[in-house]
Amino acid sequence: MSSFPTREDALALLHEYTESDSLRRHALGIEQAMRKMAEKYHGDPDEWGLTGLLHDFDYEMFPTEKEHPYKGNAILKEKGYPDSICNAIMGHAAYTGVPRETDMAKALFAVDELTGFIFAVTYVRPSKSIFEVKPKSVKKKLKQRSFAASVNRNDIFQGIEELDVDLTEHIQFVIDALKGKAEELGLKGSPNITPS
Repeated sequence: MSSFPTREDALALLHEYTESDSLRRHALGIEQAMRKMAEKYHGDPDEWGLTGLLHDFDYEMFPTEKEHPYKGNAILKEKGYPDSICNAIMGHAAYTGVPRETDMAKALFAVDELTGFIFAVTYVRPSKSIFEVKPKSVKKKLKQRSFAASVNRNDIFQGIEELDVDLTEHIQFVIDALKGKAEELGLKGSPNITPS
C-alpha cells in the first residue's frame, strides 16, 4: 500500500481551492465511484478515492488547458501524493497526453465525464432522485447533443473502451455507486420510488 495524505487532508485541499458546491459534489461523486471501482479492480479504495476526490481540485482556480491539471499536479507532488495518484489525475485530461496505464487511471477517465452526466440526468428527473435513474434514460440523453452539452461524450465512450466494459453495465455500476452517497451528493429521493 502506498503512503499518501489522509482523506481529511485531501478534503481540506479540495475546499481550499474549490468554493463551488457543484464542483465539490462532483469531486465527492467521483470519489465514491472510484472507491467502488477499486473494489471491482482489486485496488486500494483509499488511494482510488483520493484520486477521484482530487482530480479536479485545481479546476476552479486554474480552469484553462494550460493550467489544469498541471498546476494541481505540482501542488499534489509538493504535498507528498504518490506518482500513482498524480499520473492518474494527469491522464484524466486527455489533452495532457499522459497515458492511462493503470486500472486506476483508466477507471478515473471512465467515470469522470459519465458521473457528471448522470448527475445532469438525475437533476432533470421530477424527483431529482438517483434512485429513479436507469441506464436506458442515460443512454437516451447521451444521444441528445444539446443535453448537458459541456459533457465530453467522446471521453465517456473512450473510457468505456479502455476499460473494456459494456456501456449499459458501466452506467448501472456508476449509478449504483452514487446511490451509496445519494444524500451527501444532493441526489437523494426516496429509494422506495417505483421506477418508470
